[in-house]
Amino acid sequence: MRMNYVSKIKLNLKRYEKIHTNKATSVVFDGSYNSVYKGRSMEFDELREYVVGDDIKDVDWKASSRSRNLLVKQYIAEKKHNIMLVMDTNKRMLAYSNETQEKCEVAYMCAGTLAYLVNKNGDFVSATFATKKSIDYYPFKMGLVNVENIMANYHRNVTMDNMSNINQPLDYIVRNFRRRMIILIVTDIEGIRSIPESTLKRLCVLHDVLIVNVEDTNAEGLNVYDVEGEHYLSDFFTSDKKLARLEREKKQRVYDECMDKLTRYNITSSTISETKDIDLKIAELLSKHKNGKR
Repeated sequence: MRMNYVSKIKLNLKRYEKIHTNKATSVVFDGSYNSVYKGRSMEFDELREYVVGDDIKDVDWKASSRSRNLLVKQYIAEKKHNIMLVMDTNKRMLAYSNETQEKCEVAYMCAGTLAYLVNKNGDFVSATFATKKSIDYYPFKMGLVNVENIMANYHRNVTMDNMSNINQPLDYIVRNFRRRMIILIVTDIEGIRSIPESTLKRLCVLHDVLIVNVEDTNAEGLNVYDVEGEHYLSDFFTSDKKLARLEREKKQRVYDECMDKLTRYNITSSTISETKDIDLKIAELLSKHKNGKR
């Protein structure tokens, strides 16, 4: 089987893993993201140097005194994690997130990067997303073949005639799952806006919920395509400074409303507009969730 999507994810990580010196990134790569569960049951593994965001309760003060470096206790989870990927397939995801990448590409790279990382720790990955007519569910499995199948089928289902809503797979999860999971929802700001608070409340009672907001490109410049209207915007709209300002203000208002909603349910989120910083963004997302930051 050709691993086209996994190869692309792996290449993107290799390209930027060597560049980033942020310690939060390396913490994810060495597997210590396992402490993402807030009420975790853990066993001691080893000592490592303190990084910003570590729980002060994990500091080993005696060992730190001896070594003259601040050291924290690193733990290993006693059970494997169940990671559920929920990705938006609505045709909005064919719009651009930046000058060269569609939102669906950024979406599967985000979800795929997390899946690739947890695969190194032997965790189980599942996915749920809407097709034009139904819900596709991929059972919890380990291995990169599973990741490849999920990403390929997701990308295949983001089409101009897919009018689905992110709430469809979320409702499916609410109805059918009782096991505790880490749920990563990947959508855009309109998708976040459409999720009812009742759904978020039910998900957060049992699961750890993380959200990636795939950002829309600005409606300015050349060749701006309106996915909903299925046409290119005229220069009159894309070059008018007043209209551009009003668009930015509206976009900010919607964003603030959505972030307020997520904060009410203690849901950690991250906004991503391109793939080059995905390793760092995913590391920051997990770190924020671990430390109770939004």
